[in-house]
Amino acid sequence: MSAVRVLVGTRKGAFVLTSDGTRKIWQVAGPHFAGWEVFHVAGSPVDPNRLYASQSSGWFGQLVQRSDDGGKSWQPVGNEFKYEGTPGTHQWYDGTQHPWEFARVWHLEPSPRDVDEVYAGVEDAALFRSTDGGASWQELAGLRQHESGPFWQPGAGGMCLHTIVLDPADPQRIYVAISAAGAFRTDDGGETWRPINRGLHSEQIPVPDAEVGHCVHRLAMHPAQPGVLFMQKHWDVMRSDDAGESWHEVSGNLPSDFGFAIAVHAHQPDTVYVVPIKSDSEHFPPEGKLRVYRTRSGGNEWEPLTEGLPQQDCYVNVLRDAMAVDTLEPCGVYFGTTGGQVYVSPDGGDHWETICRDLPAVLSVEVQTLE
Repeated sequence: MSAVRVLVGTRKGAFVLTSDGTRKIWQVAGPHFAGWEVFHVAGSPVDPNRLYASQSSGWFGQLVQRSDDGGKSWQPVGNEFKYEGTPGTHQWYDGTQHPWEFARVWHLEPSPRDVDEVYAGVEDAALFRSTDGGASWQELAGLRQHESGPFWQPGAGGMCLHTIVLDPADPQRIYVAISAAGAFRTDDGGETWRPINRGLHSEQIPVPDAEVGHCVHRLAMHPAQPGVLFMQKHWDVMRSDDAGESWHEVSGNLPSDFGFAIAVHAHQPDTVYVVPIKSDSEHFPPEGKLRVYRTRSGGNEWEPLTEGLPQQDCYVNVLRDAMAVDTLEPCGVYFGTTGGQVYVSPDGGDHWETICRDLPAVLSVEVQTLE
C-alpha cells in the first residue's frame, strides 16, 4: 500500500508525519532542529529519501540541512550564499536605497530530474542553485541583476523569493515570486529573466499597474497544464492561461480575496484551493471561521469546505508555504496553521481531520507520496 510523508517546518523545529494510504493513523517524528525556525522542508521527486531543510536563527544565522534517509538523520551541507559581483542596492521601506544583504533561505525546490540539483529562494531576494546536493550554491544572478532590481522593495515579511515553480515540460523554464516585486520567468535556465505581471493591479503601490512592485504571495501550477498558473496575491486570486504573459482575476465569490496559500488538486487541473484571510492587517479567517475554499472550474465559483474545521472563535493564519496535496486517489489536501494545527482531508477537501493540534506555529507543509 502507498504511504504518505508530510514534512512540516515550524517556528521551533521540523516534524515528519507519516501514515499509510488510508491517512487515518499518523506517526509524528521530531522536533528536528529543536528551537530553530525551519522555514521549509522539501523532498526530492527523484529520491524521496533525499530531504532538504532550511533552518534559521536570529542568534546563529542560517543553515541548510540534508537527509538521505527520509528524515531519520540529518547533516549540514553548504551554507555559503554569495551574491555574484557587486550586490548593489534595492529600495527600502522608506524609498531610499538599501544594500542587498543575505538573511535566510525561504524556500527549497528540488529538481524533478536530478537528485543532486536543488534551488533555493532567499532573502534578500535572489535565486541560487546547487548541482551537488547542497554542498555548494551558485546564484542565478540574471534575476537579481534585472534592470528593475533597484526598484524592488520588501514586503511586511522582508524582501524574499518565496516561490519557485519548475516547468515539468520545459527544463529551461522557471517561475519565481518575490515579495514585493512580483512574478518573474526565465526561458533559458536562469540566464535572463523578465517580469510577468501584466494584468495585476495593486492599489497599495504608487503605480497600481506597474511592471514590478506587486506583492505576490504564492504561485501554483498543475503539471498536466504547465502553461496555466494560479496566484494568490496580497489581494486578489489570479489566473494566467499563457505562462504568465497576462493575468485575470478569479476571486469570484470568496469572502475575502486576501490570503497566502494556494494549491492545485493532483488529478484535476481546474480544482484549486485557497484559505481566505480577513485582511492585510487582520491575519485570521473572516468571522473567525476556518474555511478552505475550492473551485472546480479554475476560479470565480468557490465553495466553502468546513466539515471538521473550527467554525467559531478561530483566529489563526495559514502561511504561503503551508498548504500541499498528495497524489493518492482520492487526492489528499493538507495545511498547517500559525496555531500549530496540521489538517488533512483524505477526500479532496470534503472532510477534514486533525493530524496534530499543538505544534509550534507552522511555516511550511510539503507532502510526499511514497510507493
